[in-house]
Amino acid sequence: MEIEIIKAIVLGIVEGITEWLPISSTGHMILVDEFIKMKVTPEFLEMFLVVIQLGAILAVVVIYWRRLIPTSKKTWIMWVKIIVACVPAAVVGLLLDDVLNAWFYNYQTVAIMLILFGILFIVIENRNKSAVPKVNSIDDLTYKQALIIGVFQLIAAVFPGTSRSGATILGGLLIGVSRTAAAEFTFFLAIPVMFGASLLKLVKFGMHFTGEESMLLLNGMVVAFLVSMAAIKFLMSYIKKHDFKVFGWYRIVLGVIVLGYFGVKIFL
Repeated sequence: MEIEIIKAIVLGIVEGITEWLPISSTGHMILVDEFIKMKVTPEFLEMFLVVIQLGAILAVVVIYWRRLIPTSKKTWIMWVKIIVACVPAAVVGLLLDDVLNAWFYNYQTVAIMLILFGILFIVIENRNKSAVPKVNSIDDLTYKQALIIGVFQLIAAVFPGTSRSGATILGGLLIGVSRTAAAEFTFFLAIPVMFGASLLKLVKFGMHFTGEESMLLLNGMVVAFLVSMAAIKFLMSYIKKHDFKVFGWYRIVLGVIVLGYFGVKIFL
């Protein structure tokens, strides 16, 4: 049991870091699972890898509590924009969740999307090098711009390895949103999206846990929360002085590693 809890803690650490940095939590989870396979049922593992995100969501709520409480007209408008951006991914997720998992949840898709979006980050940041952002805060986002960012989130929902945060940040940069505003909107978008995805997985799993399963899930969520607190603060501090190109290069390297590792594994 102790070994399995350690594995859950490691996965919680990976989730807490990779959920918010634009480097794909799925890509990392696939690799980590190869080396520290949890001795649980496939159904529980599928649910666990999604539901530990609830810990990561709680970190956003704690850090941005005052911004998120709908006590003013400005905050209510922000939440409407968030809902607008969530619609594309929510509709497709509810209708096609199992189908998309069957088609695209594989190392080839993950690796290709890691590399593709890594290249896009580098290209777009180079293009934006001397550009002045048109939108510097979430308050300045139009509903149309929010929907465009939501379409990028849909891409991440369909193709594992894209990275939800990576896709939405990239979408924001493409339409002239500042790095800080794009990152914050990405964090806020995660709240309804990840709550919805977690609820869907819990319902499909059946809400029936053994004592060991409950301990594993709780440990993963708590660790994901603590690590997410640090990851979010790091990212917001980092992008005040730097661009996202380092994450682009990291994604490319990780994508090549994923392709190489599983490619070699097939032939061995």
